[in-house]
Amino acid sequence: MRNIKRKTGMAAAVLGISALVLTACGAAPEAAPSGSASGSAPAGASDFTGCIVSDSGGFDDRSFNQSSYEGLMAAKTDLGIKVKQAESKAATDFAPNLNAMVKGGCNITITVGFLLSDDTKKAAAANPDKHFAIVDDNAIDAKNVKPIIYDTAQAAFLAGYLAAGMSETGKVATYGGMNIPTVSIFMDGYADGVAYYNEKKSKDVKVLGWDVAKQSGTFTGDFDNQGKGKNTTVTFANEGADVIMPVAGPVGLGTMDAVKELNAGGKDVKVIWVDADGFESLASGNEFVLSSVVKEMGQSVEDVVTSDVEGKFDSTPYVGTLENGGVALAPFHDFDSKVSAELKSELDALKADIISGAVKVKSPSSPKTK
Repeated sequence: MRNIKRKTGMAAAVLGISALVLTACGAAPEAAPSGSASGSAPAGASDFTGCIVSDSGGFDDRSFNQSSYEGLMAAKTDLGIKVKQAESKAATDFAPNLNAMVKGGCNITITVGFLLSDDTKKAAAANPDKHFAIVDDNAIDAKNVKPIIYDTAQAAFLAGYLAAGMSETGKVATYGGMNIPTVSIFMDGYADGVAYYNEKKSKDVKVLGWDVAKQSGTFTGDFDNQGKGKNTTVTFANEGADVIMPVAGPVGLGTMDAVKELNAGGKDVKVIWVDADGFESLASGNEFVLSSVVKEMGQSVEDVVTSDVEGKFDSTPYVGTLENGGVALAPFHDFDSKVSAELKSELDALKADIISGAVKVKSPSSPKTK
């Protein structure tokens, strides 16, 4: 897989969308057909329609919906395909939006997130001649559904080691939106990375918000309420945590609001973002992003669409790892000069050890391929 980073402005993308509104509840407008793409496009690409359905976080969540959306937009630009998209505002929009995509002539429909699994399975069963791919879920066993999944525990392990190494209080924290596998896998890796740091350095950095052994911790209960994210962050900071990793989609924007206020009041709290590189995707508070646990969803979505355009679709799961670049620890950006050369070297060595298998990273939620 090519490890290419893209930063697509959502405003610019919206300007390229036509005013033809889909009939489904919560559906976004249909994109205008693209013109000739630069370079050589696969034969038949101009007659191919790639589609995407978001979960309730929407396409501007600065996280996994947005990254997946940008992957489809990249396929539009690079291949010259047509695209359509349907933005869900609530779970009740999933089925109508999927039906609208199928009726709209989509060759492949990308659904974003674990929460769309049941509706994707039903749509795929009802339309065996259509192709589907689902990001962050591997529960569907069907010839016309390709799972796009990520072993994010690997990159989160690096993030936990980094957090422990950068903490000045000896306390770090994480919380989730909901206790589902695609969330807890981040929290497992993060907590295990802290534990590994403690083992190697004879330290006792504590993790607030998640207990790996009990598989329980702090959750806001949804991916929408930014106020809960802000309150949770303030609580963690008041308990002494100075590096916090929200795994909660748009709820994490509440963490950024809290950190801006906390740091203005004299605290020194850093954030580790997830899914996308928060330094690049967040509208504000970027200076407080230490790093991010990145899933290269944009590239994987584009790769899956490209394979379908070329007639190479199959249902074998795509699994993103540190080795294939599907997951990664993002650059330190404004913190680069504050992360010691020693810590950087340790992280590089740890990454190599995870890839080689010398260090085993395993979460109960790690992808299980068929």
